[in-house]
Amino acid sequence: MKHIRARLLTLLFAAAIMVASAFAEDGGRITGVPFANAKSGHPDNVISPGFKLIQIAQGTDKLENPSGIITNYGLLNDAATQRFEATHTEGDENTYLMFDHNLGGPTAGFNYGRHYLFQGHENGAPRGYVTRINLDVTDPAHRITLLTPVGTDGTTGFGSIDGSVWNPFTKSLLFTQERGTAGGVIEITPDWPSTVRTLDGIIGKGGFEGIHPDNKGNLWISEDSGGPTTNVDPANPSSPKAARQPNSFVFRFVPKDPSDLSKGGMMQALQVTIDGHAVVFGGTTAAQIQADVFAVAQLKLNTPGSSWPVKFVNVHDSTGCVPNCPAFDANAEAKKAGATPFKRPENGLFRPGSNFQSFFFTVTGDTDANSGNTPALAARGSWGSIFRVDFRTGNDQGKISIVVLGDADHASFDNISFLDRNTIITAEDRGDGLHTQLNKLDSIWSFRLSDDDDDDHGGVRDARFVALGRDTVSEQDSILLGTPGFQNDGDNEPTGTHVSNGDTSVRGLLGTRRSLEGTRVFFSQQHGLNRLFEVVRTEKNEGHDHDGRD
Repeated sequence: MKHIRARLLTLLFAAAIMVASAFAEDGGRITGVPFANAKSGHPDNVISPGFKLIQIAQGTDKLENPSGIITNYGLLNDAATQRFEATHTEGDENTYLMFDHNLGGPTAGFNYGRHYLFQGHENGAPRGYVTRINLDVTDPAHRITLLTPVGTDGTTGFGSIDGSVWNPFTKSLLFTQERGTAGGVIEITPDWPSTVRTLDGIIGKGGFEGIHPDNKGNLWISEDSGGPTTNVDPANPSSPKAARQPNSFVFRFVPKDPSDLSKGGMMQALQVTIDGHAVVFGGTTAAQIQADVFAVAQLKLNTPGSSWPVKFVNVHDSTGCVPNCPAFDANAEAKKAGATPFKRPENGLFRPGSNFQSFFFTVTGDTDANSGNTPALAARGSWGSIFRVDFRTGNDQGKISIVVLGDADHASFDNISFLDRNTIITAEDRGDGLHTQLNKLDSIWSFRLSDDDDDDHGGVRDARFVALGRDTVSEQDSILLGTPGFQNDGDNEPTGTHVSNGDTSVRGLLGTRRSLEGTRVFFSQQHGLNRLFEVVRTEKNEGHDHDGRD
C-alpha cells in the first residue's frame, strides 16, 4: 500500500481481526485491496483476502407484517405511482443483539430465535421505518419484522432514520432522524408489539446521526448538519462555492435518570479551546462564513500531532419541564452556548478497554474535489477527518487530537467501528458528485492504532478493507439522477458498519471490555438493491473475494 502524503498522519497497515463466531483478537491480518472501484458499469464488491461477504437481506425481501405501502425490506410498494421505479427506503445503521429469550412477533407462538439485527430506514418523511431481521429464522415469511407499522394516516411519521444503538440502561433501542430541525431521537422497545416514542422535548431536534451510551448512561450524539458554502479561493468570487462552514456538533446528553430518559436531563456539546480561545460558530454573513472556513483555528485543529483542550458546555436543561417539555433546536442552542462546530460529524465510538476515557468520531468534510484539491482547505479537513478525545479524569475535560486527516484516497468518513482494540474500520460516503469528480466509488478502510494509549498517532499505514462495487440498479439510478420525477439516490454507499457480540448488558458496552471476542461484523450496501452483508473469515487466504452470496 502506498504511504499517505507527508502532510497527513501516516496511517496504519493491517488490522488484527478475528472470528470467534466472526472475529477474535489474534485473527488474520487485513492485507487490503489495492484500488477503489471506478465509477463505471457495475463492478463487484471486493474484500481483503481472507474474508468474504454473506448476504443477509436485500431490498426486495418481503416483510412478514406489511403495513400500508411498507411491504419489503428496502422498497416501498409505490412503483405504480412513481415515474421510474419504487422508492428505495435505504436501510442504514445496524445494531446486533443477542437475547436469552424469544422476542416474539406478529405470529403468536412462533419462535423468532435469540439473535437479531435492527436497522432504521433513511427513507424520507413520513415513511421512514424500523426493521428487525430475525437471524435465527430461515423461513422467509418470518425472517424480517416491521417494528413501526403505519398509522391511520398511512404513514409512520418518521423520516431519514440513520443512527441506531441499544441502551442497556433503558433496555430499549434508540434511533436518530437526520432531518435538521425536524430530526431527533426515537426510542423503541425490541419486542413485539414495540413501544415507540420520540424525545424531542428531552434531547431536542437536530440532524442527529451516530448515538452511543457510556457506562453512566450518558448518550453521545454526532450531528450531521452541513453548513453554507463559500468560494474555495477567497480572492476569486468566480471560484467554485464548495467549501462548507463548520456547522455541526458533538453532543452529550446527561439524563437525570439513566433508566428513564423521559425524566429529562442536560444536553451538552463539545467545546475546543485553541491558543486560549474557544472555537465557536462565527455567524451567517458571507464574510463570517468565509472567516470560519479559512480560520487559523481550523488549520490547527486538523494538524496531525496537535492536541487541544476540550470540555463540555451546557446547552439545554430539560429536567424542569417534564412531562410536557417543548421541542427545542439543539443546533441553535449549541451555537448560543459557545460549543465548537465541525464539518459534519457522522458517528463516534469509545475505544474498547478505554474505560470510556477515549472517544473517536468521524467527520465527513465537504465531499467535493474543488474544495479538497485546494491545499488550504485540505489542511483544514475538507476531505474529512477522524478525531479522538481523551479524558484524563471523568468525562468532562480532556484533549482532542486528529487520528486521520483525509485525502483524495481516504475521504468523507461516515460510520466507524472497532474490529479490535487497535483497529478502526470506517466507511466512506463520498456521494455521487465526488464519485464522478474522482472516478472512484466508496471504500471501507481499516486504520491501525498504537498500543500506547498516550500515543495519538499510532502506526504508519492503512488498508482498504472493502472496495465497494455498484449493483445494476444503482448503476441505472446514477444515470437517472437529476431527471425530473426521479426520487432515488444513485451510486451504492457502504454504511451501517457494525461490530458487536450482541451483549445487551451494561458490561457489554464498547469501552468496557478490552477484547471483542465472539463478535459479528455487518455492513449495508445502501441504495440500489439495498443489500445487507455479514463479513466472515474464509478458510483459505486466497486472493480477493467478490460479492459472496452464500
